[in-house]
Amino acid sequence: MGDWREIKPAKRTEKIKYAIRDIVVLAKEVEKTGKEMLYLNIGDPNIYDFETPKFLIDRTIEAMNNNRNGYAPSSGIQEAVDAIRTESILKGFKSVHDIFVTTGASEAIDIALTALLDPGDQFLLPAPTYPLYNTIINKLNAETKYYYLDENNNWEPDLDDIESKITEKTKGILIINPNNPTGTNYSEKSLKGVLDIAKKHNLLIFSDEIYEKLLFDNGKHISLATLDGEAPIITFNGLSKSHMVPGFRIGWGIVTGAKEVVCGYNEAMQKLVRARLSANHPEQYAIKPALLDQNQPHFAEMLEKLTVRRDITFKRLNEIKGVSLVKPQGAFYAFAKLDLDVDDTTFCNNLLKETGVVVVPGSGFGQVPGTNHFRVVFLPNEEILLKAYDQIESFIKKHY
Repeated sequence: MGDWREIKPAKRTEKIKYAIRDIVVLAKEVEKTGKEMLYLNIGDPNIYDFETPKFLIDRTIEAMNNNRNGYAPSSGIQEAVDAIRTESILKGFKSVHDIFVTTGASEAIDIALTALLDPGDQFLLPAPTYPLYNTIINKLNAETKYYYLDENNNWEPDLDDIESKITEKTKGILIINPNNPTGTNYSEKSLKGVLDIAKKHNLLIFSDEIYEKLLFDNGKHISLATLDGEAPIITFNGLSKSHMVPGFRIGWGIVTGAKEVVCGYNEAMQKLVRARLSANHPEQYAIKPALLDQNQPHFAEMLEKLTVRRDITFKRLNEIKGVSLVKPQGAFYAFAKLDLDVDDTTFCNNLLKETGVVVVPGSGFGQVPGTNHFRVVFLPNEEILLKAYDQIESFIKKHY
């Protein structure tokens, strides 16, 4: 090695874990043995039997052919920003201060957290939650404080627990609605309760609404920004899930609230937005038709498939002794409880190695201490789901 010494990674990377992808490392090792794999871990519709609506592909190709292949405006092309604003107003947003288009909703989340948190600051996340948030907070040397969702109340936020977790260092709170990983579509009562707590403690609210269009049983979604025009709220959304284009990497953030409250923070986010140049340019031309075109039959087709698969998942998992599941109301996830003498990471790893069924341990999303869960993605077709649930049932009968 000569005079070279080992390069030491930054300490900020030590706590970074991402359970959804981390379990794939083990899965790939098992796959090499020739075992049939049943992947129920990644929320990507396109790797299953869902296809991107053709009109979005056509619109993007048209933009490419029109040489929209250079840098876009940092906050997004005007057509896309206007469409997001128009849809927000149609949904009933009481105020829209600003909009920024990003490389997926993930980049919007990263920008919003980076502009808010200094080392030592605290941010409230639901447990269970989408693990990206904690990953970014760790990267910023800030601190995650978890509040619990109540499994006995359809996974609605526990408002008393939220209140108990707030300190003088708390800067903001996240809601994910509909929720990943539980599939819950929050009630108006819960949303108003979160707003009341945020106002009392002067907290910025993040509202992740990426699954708002994927609701079952004629459910209605309530965007948090439709309930209060003064509260500082960043609403995250995008095309990845609802329009089956996760590879387009198109998302956005919507800044709402009283101008004098959000303007300084918004300018900090805009500095970061300008510094990274722009999101994908031609794909931004898919935003207007995706949000404003009336003829989108893919929604009905997608929800019809997902409803059948949700119902199979709910029925089969609740039939397995030692497993219970609250019925998901939206998205395409199920967060099943394990009432077995085993922790969820050991359960999921052993299940994977023995059966090839890939699910994600609940500890990767956060959960009430002393409980164990696993997350299922019910995007695969009925045959795959039934085979996977049969394998889970056989595995539990054999070992527990």
